[in-house]
Amino acid sequence: MAERPVSSAAGADSPGESWPEYAVRAANGWEILVRAQPGAKKSEFAGVLDGRLRVRLAAPAVENKANRELVAFVAKAAGLRAAKVRLVSGDAGRQKRLFLETDIEPDWSRFAPPVRHSP
Repeated sequence: MAERPVSSAAGADSPGESWPEYAVRAANGWEILVRAQPGAKKSEFAGVLDGRLRVRLAAPAVENKANRELVAFVAKAAGLRAAKVRLVSGDAGRQKRLFLETDIEPDWSRFAPPVRHSP
């Protein structure tokens, strides 16, 4: 369904530039591989582990609450409406695959973990 070329669509203009390892270009959008961590104090990105974007979610893993929070959180980071983000697989597990329906490449820097400042 999805392919992983060496460089992004912008790669033609910027040789060597590529998207993150958790992102895969797909027809009509992007797929991202996610490792969800429900029950956090707040929703935030937590880096990359084993080729998956780690996402802490401020929602429990009951009654689909964590999945709904994941879709809404990723949609906001990608600058999309939640209706343009779909859970493709992993509805009952921590490892998930999301589809982002968009013609443009997301700003991957918005998926980076927050910067922590020590006192």
